[in-house]
Amino acid sequence: MSIPQGITRRELLAGAAALGAAPAKSAPAAPVAIARCRSYDQELTGILGKMFDQTGGLGRLVKGKTVALKLNLTGNITRFPNRPDQPYRNEPATVLAVAHLLARAGARRLRIIESFFPAGQDLALWARYGLDVQAIGNVGCKVEWENTQNLGHGKKYSRLKVPWGGYVFPSYDLNHSFEDCDVYASLSKLKNHWIAGVTMTMKNNFGNTPCSLYGGDAGPDGNEDPKQERSPVCHNGTRTPPKGVPQELHPDSPREAGYRVPRIVTDLVGARPIDLSIVDGVDSIRGGEGVWNAGVQMVKPGLLLVGRNPVCVDAVCTAVMGCDPRAERGTKPFIRGDNTMLLGEAVGIGTADLARIEVAGLSIKEALFDYGPGPIGKPV
Repeated sequence: MSIPQGITRRELLAGAAALGAAPAKSAPAAPVAIARCRSYDQELTGILGKMFDQTGGLGRLVKGKTVALKLNLTGNITRFPNRPDQPYRNEPATVLAVAHLLARAGARRLRIIESFFPAGQDLALWARYGLDVQAIGNVGCKVEWENTQNLGHGKKYSRLKVPWGGYVFPSYDLNHSFEDCDVYASLSKLKNHWIAGVTMTMKNNFGNTPCSLYGGDAGPDGNEDPKQERSPVCHNGTRTPPKGVPQELHPDSPREAGYRVPRIVTDLVGARPIDLSIVDGVDSIRGGEGVWNAGVQMVKPGLLLVGRNPVCVDAVCTAVMGCDPRAERGTKPFIRGDNTMLLGEAVGIGTADLARIEVAGLSIKEALFDYGPGPIGKPV
């Protein structure tokens, strides 16, 4: 069996042992729906509703349940304000449409979650991103909001174990919202990422690690009012999490973001599996994940993608962007980091093999929108 570049034999065998089979062959496949959507108007809700039907039906997934909807608000808004010309964050209309559909399908409770600075719970902090807090609160079910950057409304952190033992950490201490839900949904954008190559469903989970424990100023005892991002602990591994928080499995592994970020992402998806993936490609950017990346450009693919399996959804998204979802590091778009989809496939989360993924609605060929050479750091 060939081993994808960047994935060690130890990692592959660990995944195989957890599954009792060869991971790449046994990794599950699930349908992915692709639809044309040119604008964030009244048709958005109807289009998304049809896509949910094409991928298994929303009612049977959420009726009577608590749904946590993880947003993709990307970056410290005090440093990088919203920019309509660079739509790298969730579009408010998409958040409202998804919330409405979840309520209509019978969700008992909807909890909107994301991690951002400052680590507070004031609803005004969410409104900074253009979200219509009042409209979302009136979709027809109980709606709660939780900034997962620290304990939030919880009394203790939830320790979620990585089922195959973990690539970087064996388990993660997260805000209670990731455990206190029946259904976990990821709402993200169709775009590149400077380190991970692409950032859709799976990469949206990197921010699940609270900066109160995984931030640069967490200290030895944690810090419920963090001010620093995760780079020292997660990206570079130059600092350890506080005492009492699970520590690294392999301190001798590379201290390099292109190795660590994709593996931590995969660990987090394993620790809290994603039940529903929604990817917004109506308007987006290419060349990176935010305006802080040199040379990013606005693009208008006019697409939405929906599915149940995060690896399958991201594989189809990557193909729609004009890239090979099985490409290895050093090949576009994975210029600086290992392929998260292959890491997920190796431990049995889902397949990145397009031949095994049923596509509903538009075909990949019909939806193709070339994102160019990837996050190269200059105009494309």
